[in-house]
Amino acid sequence: MKTITANKSVRCATEYDALNHVLVVKPSFMKITEIINETQKHYEKSNINVPLALKQHENFVSTLKENGVNVSELPTDPHLPEQVFTRDIGFTINDELFVGTMNERVRRSETNILKTWLSDRGIGFQEGLPGSIEGGDVVVDGSTIWIGVSGRTTKRAIDELQRRLPTYRIEAIQLTEDILHLDCVFNIVSKDTALVYREAFTKEGLKKISARFQSLIEVTKEEQFEMGPNVLSIGNDHIVSLPQNERLNAILRSKGFHVITVDFSEIIKSGGSFRCCTLPLVRR
Repeated sequence: MKTITANKSVRCATEYDALNHVLVVKPSFMKITEIINETQKHYEKSNINVPLALKQHENFVSTLKENGVNVSELPTDPHLPEQVFTRDIGFTINDELFVGTMNERVRRSETNILKTWLSDRGIGFQEGLPGSIEGGDVVVDGSTIWIGVSGRTTKRAIDELQRRLPTYRIEAIQLTEDILHLDCVFNIVSKDTALVYREAFTKEGLKKISARFQSLIEVTKEEQFEMGPNVLSIGNDHIVSLPQNERLNAILRSKGFHVITVDFSEIIKSGGSFRCCTLPLVRR
């Protein structure tokens, strides 16, 4: 295990504070090579139109920059077709950055690129969580950390994370087998508001979520398939969302959120959307 003392280069205490610095990767070599989630099964034959994916990603990055976000890009590798989903390779909890332990073989080398980038800039990080844990399963809620127990994140890793973060309360939430990550079915968009796809949780897990939030915006099965919960909050109640989820966007607007729609239809074919494609380093 390698541990480097955390520094002021990272800071994320919530999922909705103003996003100041984020890591992304261009989908330059994006391709469905191995079916590693349910969504990819539907698009295996058509696969990914890379020029279109690049254009959509470029528009997304431009939207972030226009809203004051500092965007850094990790280098791409032609042998890593899932690189665009930077959320999974790490996660920031307050002033600690953890490098993920990837479950799928096709994704394991992605973390080496992240560690090199961080080390070159003197940014501290922790690694070596046992089993597997991916950032898509980690949702930060102040002193509470919600973590999905999924095919990608194991109880063993969650227990070790709790040992390293003794002052936090970690809520391990079991997901149904068909769900890739927690952020595909649950997302916190303000202090009291969260998006949730109820069918993904056990009664016990849903009870915990319901007890925590005053307002739960329920997502339909169709919206969940279209990555509805996987919005990205960028601060000041501004949320980046997919244009096709019209009902969900209307509800968010009715609750006072400013919804910015960006077409990401080509990238979501591989099972991830805006949150999946961003690794926040700083929120303030």
